[in-house]
Amino acid sequence: RAVARLHGLSEAGVVYSQQNPAVIDQGVFHNDVIAVGNGEVLFYHQDAFLNTEPMLDELRDKLSRVGGQLRAICVPRAEVSVQDAVRSYLFNSQLLSRSDGSMLLIVPQECQANASVWAYLQRLIADDSPVAEVKVFDLKQSMQNGGGPACLRLRVALNDTELAAVNPGVIMTAPLYETLTQWVDRHYRDRMSESDLADPRLLDECRAALDELTQILKLGAVYPFQLN
Repeated sequence: RAVARLHGLSEAGVVYSQQNPAVIDQGVFHNDVIAVGNGEVLFYHQDAFLNTEPMLDELRDKLSRVGGQLRAICVPRAEVSVQDAVRSYLFNSQLLSRSDGSMLLIVPQECQANASVWAYLQRLIADDSPVAEVKVFDLKQSMQNGGGPACLRLRVALNDTELAAVNPGVIMTAPLYETLTQWVDRHYRDRMSESDLADPRLLDECRAALDELTQILKLGAVYPFQLN
């Protein structure tokens, strides 16, 4: 409630729901490991929430008041266990809208490797659901650090005027991607030991890398060490 208040959200457009403590104990450390939403669609595991039906009723009611219609997709525990959902990061996916009104689900390769998860996804796109397509990506490096597709993308909804006001230096392009790749190759160590953390040279390296990054992205001086 404090977060909603500090963000200036209207109570008419907010639903407070508690995550199921039982799934937290099974490794669901964030809600995005057990549910994901996009637009009017909520894609969630059967065991994701406490008091699921009252929550869905409230969502339907509040959406309907602004002309929306909730489309809830519940993944049954009989088809995908919580453990398989956590292992595969099924819900840490990207649920994206397409121009034809359908949705695309981007999942990590681990979903395809998990028999029960993959069988469910095949049935999902075959059924009459908002999700029309599933795309699989190899995200092993990110997954090994606890990040699935949802962790690799931040959705920011902007109109044309707002987009025009964004610093163009932070908009990903093919040349910027190449420049950032070269920056990583120059500055990232390929190994780290405990003793390195006490090495002043590591601090100098980090500052040099950040200083160059802010120049690449045309951010100006944003870190305290750049302002001194």
